[in-house]
Amino acid sequence: MHFTLILQFVALLTLANGTPAIAKKLLGPFLNQPLDGGALFLDERPLFGPSKTIRGIVLSILITTGFAPVIALDWKIGLVVASVAMAGDLFSSFLKRRLRFQPSSRATGLDQIPESLFPALACRSMLDLSAIDTVAAQVIFFVGEIVLSRLLF
Repeated sequence: MHFTLILQFVALLTLANGTPAIAKKLLGPFLNQPLDGGALFLDERPLFGPSKTIRGIVLSILITTGFAPVIALDWKIGLVVASVAMAGDLFSSFLKRRLRFQPSSRATGLDQIPESLFPALACRSMLDLSAIDTVAAQVIFFVGEIVLSRLLF
């Protein structure tokens, strides 16, 4: 098991997924345009909802990409982790709208798994993560995200 690598990966995941929430608190309505532009899906529900913003996605990608070298990882890994984590988060939001969850509502599992598993699978060969490393990262992120979200929100 690659303990240091798992912690580096989880740090990037945490930064990628936490940046949009921190940006919302720090920047308020500044540059707060919904990614879906208010578009509705075939079921006449929002595609992603108002809490998924262009600002959050762009800042997540920029900050995580820039932070990767600080923890001795290639910037490309930061780019992949953030991009795929945001895609996983959008996937979760899309599903939550279909399941009639309100924007920003909590859905344990659905809020953590796609935004951490998708990047782990995307980076698996880049980081030489084993299946055990991937599972360990998922467990650490899952528990950490639940604890942090309760403390911060």
